[in-house]
Amino acid sequence: MGLRARVVSWVGRRYLARAQKKGFDLSVLPDSALMPLRRDGLDPVPELGATRAEAPVSRLPLPFGITAWLVTGYGEAKEVLAATDKFSNDYTNLVGKAGLSAEQNPGGLGFADPPDHTRLRKMLTPEFTMRRLNRLTPRIDEIIAEQLDAMEKDGGTVDLMQSFALPIPSLTICELLGVSYEDRDDFQRLSTVRFDLFAGAGASFGAISESLSYLLEIVKKQRAEPGDGLLGMLVKEHGDNISDQELAGLADGVLTGGLETTASMLALGAIVLLRDRRTFELVRDSDDAARDFVEELLRYLTVVQVAFPRFAREDVTVGGQEIAKGDIVFVSLSGANRDAALGDDMESFDPARPATQHLAFGWGAHRCIGAELARMELRAAYPALVRRFPDLRLDVEPEQLSYRRTSIVYGVDTLPVRVK
Repeated sequence: MGLRARVVSWVGRRYLARAQKKGFDLSVLPDSALMPLRRDGLDPVPELGATRAEAPVSRLPLPFGITAWLVTGYGEAKEVLAATDKFSNDYTNLVGKAGLSAEQNPGGLGFADPPDHTRLRKMLTPEFTMRRLNRLTPRIDEIIAEQLDAMEKDGGTVDLMQSFALPIPSLTICELLGVSYEDRDDFQRLSTVRFDLFAGAGASFGAISESLSYLLEIVKKQRAEPGDGLLGMLVKEHGDNISDQELAGLADGVLTGGLETTASMLALGAIVLLRDRRTFELVRDSDDAARDFVEELLRYLTVVQVAFPRFAREDVTVGGQEIAKGDIVFVSLSGANRDAALGDDMESFDPARPATQHLAFGWGAHRCIGAELARMELRAAYPALVRRFPDLRLDVEPEQLSYRRTSIVYGVDTLPVRVK
């Protein structure tokens, strides 16, 4: 079995294994606490919209005396996400909660506050400009074509998740980071379990610790012989100002921010295409339509359902609610992106809808730094898929698709399709 086949096979096995894990029993939490993570097919459950209509900021019932708030309004979500002076992302806020320790800090941008966050993001930003990312365009096109070639060779029924949605972002991230070919098999072992709340917070952060240990070894290799990828460039340009632990944390953030999220988008977006022939043909026939399709799809699906938790630094009022210092605030990105403040009939999918200022990538200082890379992959992958396989169709009834029950990153674990 060649390197590519081993990579794809390993990613698929790790991805599917997550669904079989037995961990923390979320049945101890009230249904209303899990409601922001539940969906009816591709749509948030109706209760999320009803909650937003009643109050854009509301109490989220959690046990153990934890005071938490759920933000579902678009304007209120932007307000919280932008206010780093009033809300903290710092991991230390979680220490001692749900059995988490200081040693489990994953590092990276998501759990950091300014000035550390500002310093690290400033180092990364040049690597995510379109000028730098454009160098990946030929390789992304090659990766997509190679996956489609393999699907065509297999013929008949294929799992679009394992054959298309997973390998495209995973191999793209290898290219971006500059992971050497001999390390790519092991690189795929980095678990995506952190996103599945049924594995429990301890298991999730344990998986992150395992990832960081492995990434530290890759960082050490790059420190000794820096390549042309993101890690090598950071070593060359900021070697004395960034530690190995920080480099590993940034690499882990790129992995977690760009692998499962883009894989979920590719799979769920394919379902949207397959359920509506008109949209399928629009994306097939027009690059401009494909760009509009991707932007509306990002808003409509919002696969990252809830942003990193925020902790109130001080007493603050948002959406008419008084939030006390130390309270936890969860921003429902999927709820905010369906708010009527964005336009008419935001609960529906309209591929011709003018681009909106959606929150699929977050907002403010913590907005996803890899947003443009994700767009590049999606804009290239969907048209290539429908042009190569004009008769593409589901190989199961739509109601037989198995969506995740409760996950921060929403998606499906398998997607059987017929390519011929």
